[in-house]
Amino acid sequence: MMKSTIFPQLDTILKSKHEAETVFADLLPVLGECLKCDRCFLYLRNPQTKLGKVTHCWRRNSQIPELLDPRWKPEPASLSQEDPMFAAALRAEPSIFIEDVETASADVLNREFERQNFGHRALIHAHLRQDEQLWGVLQPCIFGRPRVWTEADRAMIAEVEQFITPLAIAYVKTANI
Repeated sequence: MMKSTIFPQLDTILKSKHEAETVFADLLPVLGECLKCDRCFLYLRNPQTKLGKVTHCWRRNSQIPELLDPRWKPEPASLSQEDPMFAAALRAEPSIFIEDVETASADVLNREFERQNFGHRALIHAHLRQDEQLWGVLQPCIFGRPRVWTEADRAMIAEVEQFITPLAIAYVKTANI
């Protein structure tokens, strides 16, 4: 069980909730507020079938685009070539903290891909992995301005990744996709 010494609000959610749907629905708004983000979404996928969707999305306000998917869809075959962060997640590299999409290195981030698909300026690309398989990506982000991610932010994401990865796997397996 996660015991967050940095953000007790997260600990409360994670201690009291056990079903993936409830944890994800309750977690994203608290995580968004703790990180002072504009949007936080959860993309889940089956690593065998490569079907995925954004299952949960929290937005600070209605001007922020929502990214929910109504159904599971095949990932584009070119996704890992178009999106270096997704490719890094597939290779089991550590989660990525982008302080400014506009100045990030091209080997880390495809600026045009991010503009077309997401529109954010700063983000965390948190990898939900187990046994060398990618089950999802948790993505808190900021619009309109850069954001320096602190050590506390990084520690919080590491704790959340560890706790929600088994829930993400259970959610995907229950979806039977």
